[in-house]
Amino acid sequence: MLSALPIAGGSVACGAAAMAWAVRGRASAVFGPSVWRGPRGRRAIALTFDDGPSEETPHILEILAAHGAAATFFPCGANVERLPVTARAVAEAGHEIGNHGYNHPLCCFRSGRFIEADMARAQQVILEHTGVRPVWYRAPYGVRWFGMRRAQQRLGLKGVMWTVIGYDWNLVAGAVVARMAGRVSSGAILCLHDGRELRTRPDIGTTIEAVRRLVPLLLERGYKLETVSQLLCPTT
Repeated sequence: MLSALPIAGGSVACGAAAMAWAVRGRASAVFGPSVWRGPRGRRAIALTFDDGPSEETPHILEILAAHGAAATFFPCGANVERLPVTARAVAEAGHEIGNHGYNHPLCCFRSGRFIEADMARAQQVILEHTGVRPVWYRAPYGVRWFGMRRAQQRLGLKGVMWTVIGYDWNLVAGAVVARMAGRVSSGAILCLHDGRELRTRPDIGTTIEAVRRLVPLLLERGYKLETVSQLLCPTT
């Protein structure tokens, strides 16, 4: 009996590790179709922003416009309702808009009904205020869960994670730029944040400064900054 304990313990540990990968692994599609990078054959990348819009999002738009760079924004529905003009400005600037949930919930241990309702509410709010029906969904905190596959199917959404995340809510701008520039490669999907969950008037100065430095650096390296759809579904 005692000799069996390490095996049992090992099985539990392996099961926990497998579950953790299914929930948070960037390449996991266990809970629904999901991608984390594009093809490596073209020197193109996708810059993405989560948690917006915020009062500071226009600064991000100004930087992108100055360099002719496209991006994909994954706003929270509640923030879109709070700042509809800013949300529309993102769409009018030609950027892609995805779905990041309505209330930015942590979906683990939530019911499938709850997950779908949150996704659907965000989908409706984004469509109402921007005229855009998202086709991409990024789960809040990157956490996928049971019921998400069915919700994505019913709402016509495909999941997208990231190749590199900037930790721009925690690091200084120089560290964010160094982290992302050091890990970027053709087909990469980069994740930053133009908001901080559902906070009003969040301080995203680090993100703004990181984008100000990062965008020209990436362009100088010969990368084309595209939307997620352009990166994953090139027309030429």
